[in-house]
Amino acid sequence: MGPKCISFSVLNINIGKCTKYPPEDGKNTARANKSASWCNTASWCWGVLTALDLCALAWSKMAGVLHRFSLGRVKSWAQPARQLGLWDRGIATSCNRNRENSWFNSLFVRKVDPRKDAHSNLLTKNEESNLYKIQFHNVKPECLDAYNKLCEEVLPSIHADKYYPCELVGTWNTWYGEQDQAVHLWRYRGGYPALTEVMNKLKQNQEFMVYRKERGKMLMSRRNQLLLEFSFWNEPVPREGPNIYELRSYQLRPGTMIEWGNYWARAIGYRQHNREAVGGFFSQIGNLYMVHHLWAYKDLQSREDTRNGAWQQEGWDEVVYYTVPLIQHMDSRIMIPTKASPLQ
Repeated sequence: MGPKCISFSVLNINIGKCTKYPPEDGKNTARANKSASWCNTASWCWGVLTALDLCALAWSKMAGVLHRFSLGRVKSWAQPARQLGLWDRGIATSCNRNRENSWFNSLFVRKVDPRKDAHSNLLTKNEESNLYKIQFHNVKPECLDAYNKLCEEVLPSIHADKYYPCELVGTWNTWYGEQDQAVHLWRYRGGYPALTEVMNKLKQNQEFMVYRKERGKMLMSRRNQLLLEFSFWNEPVPREGPNIYELRSYQLRPGTMIEWGNYWARAIGYRQHNREAVGGFFSQIGNLYMVHHLWAYKDLQSREDTRNGAWQQEGWDEVVYYTVPLIQHMDSRIMIPTKASPLQ
C-alpha cells in the first residue's frame, strides 16, 4: 500500500483563513508536511494578531477612562497606540480589509473624544469676561524717548476715563530681548463688546487720532494679540516699584493647551512665595496656541534666586519635565516699566 493520505492546509491571505485540499498522490507527503507547517505558522500569527486586538481594545477603554478623569493626559497613553498604528500600516495590506471593527481599523483611524466645551471656557474664569490686548511696537531707535513721552501724555487719560470700559494694565520698554520695543497690556472688562465699544469711541477722540498719527511716524512695525487669562493665575493689579518684569512667551504645539493648563494649575503654587506671579494669558486672536506668563522681580539677581528656589520644591521638576515637550518655541523679555505704567 502507498503511504497514508494526509490532508494539509494552505493559508489564503486574501480571506484570512486556511483552505483544505488533498495531496495529488503518495509522493506528495513532503509537500503536505511543508504546507501543514505553513498552516501552523499562519495560525500562530493569527493568534498573535487576535491577542493584540484584545490589547488594543483594553488600551482604548483605559484611555477613555483616563480622558474623563483628567483632560489632556490621554496623549501620553495614546503614544504607544500611535506607534502600533505605524507598524499596522506595514502589514495591513495582507489582512482582511472588510473587518469593520478589526484591530487594524481601530488603530489606523484616529478616534477623537468629543469635547463638551471650547478650550477657552475650560481654562478661563467663567464668572468674569475679561479680554486682554497685548501690543508690541518696534520703535525707531532714535525715536524711543519721544515715543515714550507721547504715550505718557495720552494713555493714562484713556485709562482714567470711565467713558472707556478698558484699563491700562502695564506699559514697558524691553531691556533684554528685542531691543527698542514697547509693550502695552490692556484689559477690557466685558469681553469683545467692550473692545468694540472702546474702538468706536476712540475713533471719535480727536486727541487719540492725532496721537496715532504721530505714533505711526516713530514705528518700524507693530503687532498685537487678543488674550484670555488662565483661571488659576492671579489677575494683574497695580504694583509699587521699583520692579523689573519678565514676559515669557511660549508657542505650544497645537492641541496641547488643556494639558499645559492642567500642569500649570498645580505649578503656579510653587511660584507665589515672592509675589512674582503677575498674570498668565493665552491667545485667542493673533498667533494661536501662544501662552504669555508675566513675572515681577526686584532685580535680575532676585529673578535668579527666585527661579533657583523653585527647583528646591518637590514637584516643580515634574512640571518642567512634562511641559517642555509641549513647547515649539519660547522666548523671554526683560522689561522696564515706563512712567505711565500702573505696574511699577
